[in-house]
Amino acid sequence: MYAARPSGLFQARRLSARLAGLLALLVLVCLASLLWGAGDVGPARAWAAITGQGDAEAQFVVGSLRLPRTLVGLVVGLALGVAGALLQAVTRNPLAEPGLLGVSAGAAFAVAVALVLGATATTMRIGVAQLGAMVGCLCVLGVARVSGAGNDPVRLVLAGAALTGLLLSLTSLLLFDQRAADEIRFWIVGSLAGRRLEHLLAILPSLLLAGAIVLAVARPLAALSLGERVASGLGHRPGLIRLLVIVAVALLVGAATATAGPIAFVGLVVPFAARALAGPDIRRTLWLCLPLGPLMVITADIVSRLLVAPSELPLGVLTALCGAPVLVAVVRARRMPTL
Repeated sequence: MYAARPSGLFQARRLSARLAGLLALLVLVCLASLLWGAGDVGPARAWAAITGQGDAEAQFVVGSLRLPRTLVGLVVGLALGVAGALLQAVTRNPLAEPGLLGVSAGAAFAVAVALVLGATATTMRIGVAQLGAMVGCLCVLGVARVSGAGNDPVRLVLAGAALTGLLLSLTSLLLFDQRAADEIRFWIVGSLAGRRLEHLLAILPSLLLAGAIVLAVARPLAALSLGERVASGLGHRPGLIRLLVIVAVALLVGAATATAGPIAFVGLVVPFAARALAGPDIRRTLWLCLPLGPLMVITADIVSRLLVAPSELPLGVLTALCGAPVLVAVVRARRMPTL
């Protein structure tokens, strides 16, 4: 009994140290996002603008362009990282990821339909995206449960890939309307360019509600990872836990997709790295997903600005380059990680 206490204390201190290190690295990455960009304002002029001594052009670029996209990237990365960890925990599947299971595609299709129908309000787009994300999540989990794919990570991903392909094809069919087509093409590539603080303020209520749900289900979800019987024996309700997780994932993915477009693989790479640092406990994993998600998104955004400057690469291309090797490594592993 007494040996467990030092072990638990040691794990808590190690988690705190790693979390502090990741937060410090995140601050540096956010600063780099303000200093570097695809335009003419270089690090020296940007730093002068940050310290209040820069020219008008540098202050506009840093304050009105780079700062909003950095904050949006911070929130989008956090939302997608946490959503991926929740999906992997509730399905007990290391390949469960919003982009692979059709959740992001469902949100994207719903927003595309809303744009064709004339929707322009950001708040309306967010609600539509969250509804689409929830429907996509329910569809793929329903298919997995009916077909028995829930116990097979690869079959679950194949079911999600089929749903994603169908929804993306339907989204492409909506490009017949010229007005909506231009906006859909700009939005669906997945990017932080042109995002403003208004977009961030519009999704904050959804993120706060999702955060409250995550706090409520973190402990029951950890019990559910031991099996439904164990969770029920501890007084938890597995069906209710899954429903709350689906709602939280829909809120997070819908808000992120409506703001930055569909960005794949963040929900796969971030929980994978968090478990490597913190172990299989979902509560520790979620803590580390908070800085790791923004770290991945903002770093990819910086690289997308600098790689082909003065143009920019789509953010989704960079996240796919990071996520594809992780996906292949997990699939090719001799033993799938247990969650």
